[in-house]
Amino acid sequence: MARILTLRDALNEAMSEEMRRDETVFLMGEEVAEYNGAYKVSKGMLEEFGPRRVIDTPIAELGFAGIGVGAAINGLRPIVEFMTWNFAVLAFDQIVNNAAKTLSQSAGEYKCPIVFRGPSGSAGQLAQQHSQTFESWMANVPGLKVISIVDPKDAKGLLKSAIRDDDPICFMESEIMYGYKGEVPEEEYLTPIGKAAIRKEGTDVTLVSYNKMAIVAEQAADALAKEGISAEVIDLRTIRPLDHHTLVESVKKTNRMVVIDESWPFAGVSAEIAYEMQKYAFDYLDAPVTRINAADTSLPYAAPFVEEYLPNAEKVVKAVKDVMYIRS
Repeated sequence: MARILTLRDALNEAMSEEMRRDETVFLMGEEVAEYNGAYKVSKGMLEEFGPRRVIDTPIAELGFAGIGVGAAINGLRPIVEFMTWNFAVLAFDQIVNNAAKTLSQSAGEYKCPIVFRGPSGSAGQLAQQHSQTFESWMANVPGLKVISIVDPKDAKGLLKSAIRDDDPICFMESEIMYGYKGEVPEEEYLTPIGKAAIRKEGTDVTLVSYNKMAIVAEQAADALAKEGISAEVIDLRTIRPLDHHTLVESVKKTNRMVVIDESWPFAGVSAEIAYEMQKYAFDYLDAPVTRINAADTSLPYAAPFVEEYLPNAEKVVKAVKDVMYIRS
């Protein structure tokens, strides 16, 4: 059976279930304990697991990320929560130079089973230091796996898989989607890392996205359906490793692709997908792969600018008509 849960509650269930199952799993981060989490994702966990396994940290991302890496190398399975991935920039030395490289630099002797998690992407009128997306930054690093979710069922299943995985994983959420609701099974389940989800099947164009842009893709697909255009919607879920097989098989059917990516256009996830499609699916494309990205600038404060900056369903619909050579 399935229940309706919010994204925050699905994440809470995943962590709690894994902590009950494995005593080496623990959570640490700013406000995760006494305050129940900045976004209430860890609500009730301090009461159940106590201060040795749900640990409030100082506002020192580099410091507590390093403690987490050390704990992982020594046999524990830390979950390190960042209040936002924007603040995790301070911890990149530990994530990139220690967590990601431990296995290869020790010739396989030491593993680093750690999950770094928190919200990525725009949260509204919060401007430069709260609104960047970091999936492409982290996916650029060999040794890291990168997961980016919005669906509560996926969030629970993938977080459980991430906690059990022996590699360091960057787990991206969304600050404004923690209240987003969806069906989540009651029974135990794991969602495989590295497998995209086909949210909606279609025949005319493939829409590819991840995190909260998956909702934008679905909105665009609904709008296109009213005009007789059938869009297939793919939610990547995992950025690295990227499931290019599912993307290629979709393009074989639709012959067109539009990628919706909240990150900046240069050297982003959408750019990698466009490259892989010309490499693996060139003969099936009837139009160039088109990308809808955030504007190539820092996010401003003003609401009209925020709206113009971000991808939306209207922009996606226009792009679809362009790749289908439909002139209004």
